[in-house]
Amino acid sequence: MPAHPLLYEINTRCWLRELSEKLKRPITLANVPDSEFAQWQKLGFSHIWLMGVWTTGPRSRAQALGHPGLRRDYDQVLPGWTEADVGGSPYSIAAYEVPPALGGETGLKQFRQRLHSLGIKLLLDFVPNHLGLDHPWITERPELFVQRSEPMPDAFQQQTKLGSRWFAHGKDPYFPGWTDTVQLDYRLPVTRDAMTELLASIADRCDGVRCDMAMLILEDIFAKTWQHIPLASSSPLPIGLGEGSMVTADFWSTAIPATKKSHPDFLFLAEAYWGLEGRLQSLGFDYTYDKTLYDKLVARDTASLHLTHSSPQFVTASAHFLENHDEPRIAPILSLSEHRAAALLILGSPGMRFLHEGQLTGARVKIPVQLLRRPKEPVQPEVQSLYEKTLTAIHDGIVGEGSAQLLVPRVAWPGNPTERDFLLVQWTAHSDPSSFDLLVINLAPHPSQCYAPLQIANLSAHTWLMKDLLGSESYERPGPDLETRALYLDAPAHAAQLFRFTPKPGTINT
Repeated sequence: MPAHPLLYEINTRCWLRELSEKLKRPITLANVPDSEFAQWQKLGFSHIWLMGVWTTGPRSRAQALGHPGLRRDYDQVLPGWTEADVGGSPYSIAAYEVPPALGGETGLKQFRQRLHSLGIKLLLDFVPNHLGLDHPWITERPELFVQRSEPMPDAFQQQTKLGSRWFAHGKDPYFPGWTDTVQLDYRLPVTRDAMTELLASIADRCDGVRCDMAMLILEDIFAKTWQHIPLASSSPLPIGLGEGSMVTADFWSTAIPATKKSHPDFLFLAEAYWGLEGRLQSLGFDYTYDKTLYDKLVARDTASLHLTHSSPQFVTASAHFLENHDEPRIAPILSLSEHRAAALLILGSPGMRFLHEGQLTGARVKIPVQLLRRPKEPVQPEVQSLYEKTLTAIHDGIVGEGSAQLLVPRVAWPGNPTERDFLLVQWTAHSDPSSFDLLVINLAPHPSQCYAPLQIANLSAHTWLMKDLLGSESYERPGPDLETRALYLDAPAHAAQLFRFTPKPGTINT
């Protein structure tokens, strides 16, 4: 597994529908055109996340069709939509199986094999907190869920082998329940065992999972969210729901090692918020969402300080993004120059670099995940160019492949605070330590100045050539000056520069 993966999220249902319309024949995971794979390889993606491959059901789809808020979203995003354009939410799963319309399990296997032939890995969804209304466990294994025998808010009634039960909808503790879901009860060993087995079956079919709302099932978070529905009750409860069956360890502390025992290179990516990212990393997640960085970038709030003030281990285990299916499109939010600098920051920082389908062409419309069709948007040539240029420079260079170090910029002169506007990342090649790249990003809307303390052995031994791989600038700097004074930088507003440093031939300083 690469230390700094480049992940691309695809809305599977919409993407396959568009390919089918374009090629005028049914396209599933079994017969995706070679051109798609070639493009991913050209851009340097190490992982493809197929968002939304699992089966959904009619009850969840009915919720997607009847929800007034969602219908307003459909009207805004896709005027003239019909019921045929709406499916169940990909996060209301009826079965962890690929439906025939997307190519079935055989199509998924073929798709994964084609990725592997190019050195690319496959990520799929794992939704640990809840299942969809259509999942057979509701009737076959009702003891796995948060429930009561009497009515309760944010719940639905269902007849089961245990009699009539009220099942809680899955929820975030700060919002009403998701009405197309049913809440799993992680206080129970039987539930944890079932979900660990399910996770193992997913791991057999892909190379990693993006875990939806991974922090919801942390033991203390879960206990607080569901404390109003205790396991012990005066009302009759199914066998296994007594107080003695409660568990207090975090699910991830056992489920992740169990999965990696049989799949050592399996990747775990957590959607995570509320400052719990470090805790999830400590429980075994390879990467966690860096929502703080995203929030600071869109708010123009010294995002560089978030990275430089975090531990190197935390940054390297973070997934950096500008958008995903849960966030608004970035193109309407940032100006082109801001977008260019932010994109280089995301792609040039250590950790997982995370891009979203449509982001690379400047798409502006956020699509509800229930839609099976999305509007056709014109390509924004300037945005497309900035991503192609940045990804090509990174793919051909040291960024993402070598060892990374976040440099702390030094004040250029007393009374000038603009060093805080910089993010400086030095990437050193493993194969040739005398060659290195330096990312210089100025997030401010004004010129900024600083000194960059380069961390290279024998820096003073050479005169260095530095060339901007994303621009036309090139310089020559004597090593002794870089060693004693550091590299002086005077960067324009929203600078996005990637300098390649190489020793000048024939120069050895003594």
